[in-house]
Amino acid sequence: MALGFVSLFADMTYEGAHSVIGPLLKDLGATATQVGIIAGLGEMIAASLRYFSGRLADRTRAYWTITTLGYFLNLVVVPGLAFAGSWQAAALLIVAERTGKSLRGPARDVLLSEATEVVGHGKGFGLHTAMDQTGAVLGPLLVAGSVARTHHFGPAFLWLALPAAGAFVALLFARWVRPNKGTPPPAPSRAQLPNVFWIYVGAACLLALGFVDFPLLAFHFQKNSLVQPAVIPLIYAGAMGVNGLTALVFGRMFDRYGIQIIVLGILVSLLALPFGFLGGPGGVYVSVACWATGLGAQDATLRSGISQVVSMNKRGTAFGAFNAAYGVLWFVGSVTMGVLYDFSLLALVIFGVIVQAGAAMMFIWLRKPLASTKES
Repeated sequence: MALGFVSLFADMTYEGAHSVIGPLLKDLGATATQVGIIAGLGEMIAASLRYFSGRLADRTRAYWTITTLGYFLNLVVVPGLAFAGSWQAAALLIVAERTGKSLRGPARDVLLSEATEVVGHGKGFGLHTAMDQTGAVLGPLLVAGSVARTHHFGPAFLWLALPAAGAFVALLFARWVRPNKGTPPPAPSRAQLPNVFWIYVGAACLLALGFVDFPLLAFHFQKNSLVQPAVIPLIYAGAMGVNGLTALVFGRMFDRYGIQIIVLGILVSLLALPFGFLGGPGGVYVSVACWATGLGAQDATLRSGISQVVSMNKRGTAFGAFNAAYGVLWFVGSVTMGVLYDFSLLALVIFGVIVQAGAAMMFIWLRKPLASTKES
C-alpha cells in the first residue's frame, strides 16, 4: 500500500506531463513524425536500460536503493519541461524521465511481486495500477486547470513539482516502514528463465508494436481541432480513471481465468484506432475509452503473468528483459505510426489492428503453456 501511494504521486507528476506532451511538442514546432519518434524513443531507451537495471537488481539485491534513485531522477526532470525552449530540449527531458523509470522499474516490480504473493498477483498488481491511475487522473486535472488559466502548456509543468515532492517523501516512508523486504536469498548462477517466458515476451512485444501512444492521438485531436486544447488533459484524466477501474477488473479476472483474459482487453483496444483517427469529433471519447481499457488490461495482466512463471530470485532479470523488449517494439510501433500518420490515416489504422490481432492469437495459444509452467 505504501508503494501504491508512491506511484499515486509519481503518476500525478508523469501523467500530468504526458497528457500534454503531444500538444507541447506541436507548439514547439515538432511534426507528427517527430512526436512519434520522441514518444517511442523515450520508451525504447528506458526499456532497453531496464534489462541492465533488472540484472543489477538481482545481482546486488539493492531493490530499495535502485528504486529510490530511479524515482529521484524521474521526478526532478518533469518540472524542467516548463523551461524547454525548443522541441529538442523537451525531447531530451522526456527521454531523461523515461530513463529514471527504467532504472526503478524492475526493482520496484520485484518489491510489488513479493507483496502480491499473499493476495494474488492479478489482484495486487490491479490494485497498484488503480492507485497509479488515481494519480493519473489528478495530475492531468491539475494541468488542465493551469492550461485553462494561462492558455499555454509550459507553465503547467511547474505545478507538477508538488506531487513530485510528495512521491519522494512517500517513498522514503515506505522504505522506513519495510526496510527488509525485497531481499531474497541468492539464486544459483545456472538458473535460467523458462522458454515459455520468451514466447510470452514475443506476444507482449507484438501488442506493443500495434498499440498507439496517446501523444499521437492528442496530436491528431489538436491538429484537426476535434477538441479545445484545455480539454485534452481532461480527456486524458478520464482515460486514466478508466484505466484504473479496468485494471482492477482485469486483475481479478486474471487470478480466476489466467492470461487469456488479456485478449478481451486487446479486442477493445483495437477500436481506439478507427474511432480516434477516422471517427471525427464523435469518435474522440470512444477512442480514448477503448485505449484506456486496453492499457488497463495490460497493466493488470502482463506483469502478473511473469510473476506466476518466474521465481523470485530471477524476477528482476525477467522484468528487465520483458520491459526492454516491450519498449523497443513500442518505439518501432510509435515511429511507424507517426510516419503512417503523415502518409495515410487508413494505413495507420490497418497496421495497428492487424498487429494487435496477431498478439491476441499468441496469448490464446499461450494459455496452456503458462498454466503447465505454473503447475510445475
